[in-house]
Amino acid sequence: MDVLFVLEALVVLGAIVMGTRSGGVGVGLWGGLGTAVLVFVFGEAPGEPPAAALAIILAVVTAAALMQAAGGIDWMVAMAARIIERHPRQITVIAPLTAFAFCVGAGTGNIIYPLLPVIYDVSYRNNIRPSRPLTVTVVQSGIALAASPVSAAMAAMLTLTDVAPYDLGLTQILAITVPACVVGIVVTALVVNRTGKELDEDPEVLAKIAAGELEAPSAVGVPATPPARAAVGAGGDAPTVPTVPGPSGGTADALDGPAAPVSIASTLTYTSRGRNSALAFLAGVLAIVLLGLFPGLRPAFEVPEEGMVPIDMTTTIVLVMFVVGVAILFLGRPKVDEVPDQSVFKAGMISAIALFGIAWLTATFITAHEELIVSTIGAWVTDWRFIFALAVFLVAALTTSQSTATRTIVPIGLAAGLSPGLVTGMWAGALGGVYTLPANGTQIAAANFDLSGTTKLGTKLLDHSFFVPMLVLSVTTIVVGALIGAIFF
Repeated sequence: MDVLFVLEALVVLGAIVMGTRSGGVGVGLWGGLGTAVLVFVFGEAPGEPPAAALAIILAVVTAAALMQAAGGIDWMVAMAARIIERHPRQITVIAPLTAFAFCVGAGTGNIIYPLLPVIYDVSYRNNIRPSRPLTVTVVQSGIALAASPVSAAMAAMLTLTDVAPYDLGLTQILAITVPACVVGIVVTALVVNRTGKELDEDPEVLAKIAAGELEAPSAVGVPATPPARAAVGAGGDAPTVPTVPGPSGGTADALDGPAAPVSIASTLTYTSRGRNSALAFLAGVLAIVLLGLFPGLRPAFEVPEEGMVPIDMTTTIVLVMFVVGVAILFLGRPKVDEVPDQSVFKAGMISAIALFGIAWLTATFITAHEELIVSTIGAWVTDWRFIFALAVFLVAALTTSQSTATRTIVPIGLAAGLSPGLVTGMWAGALGGVYTLPANGTQIAAANFDLSGTTKLGTKLLDHSFFVPMLVLSVTTIVVGALIGAIFF
């Protein structure tokens, strides 16, 4: 391994580390600086900027922000809350699976913010340790974006695999990631359901009840204040943690006994325009999946030496999302001038800038050293394939961004000779690494919503309540995804 390769690798790693410390758009800026160093100092030819991935992100974020401005996110949250409240005894499994479905449909993991008080209230009222459904619901959002056709992480992945010689398109990716993620969530829920003491055996909870700081589960009644709607971001960039009143705290009349439990889902309101805009957006997601599954539905054009070729999925996704955006203008009638102020739009732009810089940096580095990567690093990865998953996991943990981890490590795995199916399977689970440290907004919000105190952020980095669920979820999804990818693709 030559000195030049090592020096340039240190530049790449240094840019990633500094970008992580800066956060947000800083990730993209440091990636751009790293690219400039490789080009001007080391004389490497600039790599290909990620234009296709950026086009997908911009189109999807615009449509999603229109939906949010029209009230579509409110409808999604209300529907998810109703599903969760209908199955209170199975909440540790139902809550994360429901949240997973809505994360996949919306393309963002941060849609779970408004669901957290509902999950706490339902679990506590039914004498279920709140940390169990809360932690699994939070960590599932780390891998859910690998199963979403409209997430920034998928945009990054699709532009890497849906090209020759890999030719792994959207439907093939989803065929690997969706079942792997679902199995991972169910297994994690079953494991977590056996962790921690029951509420009536937890001395900390019993002490709070005895001191009057917390009501007994059977006495929880009407919420003191309906939970406010949290801001919803996009991709792996979490918005500011919302301040929302706790879901319990109702009072009981001394003569009549405890107040009857009231559904939090019933306090979440939405408009018909919000519902229509959300349905339009979800219809667009379904259309994208169908067009990926059946290429014959896409327009085809004559290509020299190849004959009639359907338009690529990047173009398809962008065009479908623009059509969806126009449909939302008529169905939801959002105020267009408010779209740039939506949290989905702001967080999406941050994701785009971060992805642009990092993707350009890694493309420049890999193009310059592809032969060495294939011959040397490729041998390591071939002998110990799960090194690739570990690399994605660590970058996700450091950057807390699924799209950044995708553009940083996946090209290296593909260049090293791993099959695209195997890469995709391990990639999905490894994205769960974003919750390694208790530094994400959803983790902090979940701990704050849990008035019983069973969900903890810890004091030693890795002793928080999310670590074991995250580890189980990541490992299970990696193994299942790798098996599906290796056997069928």
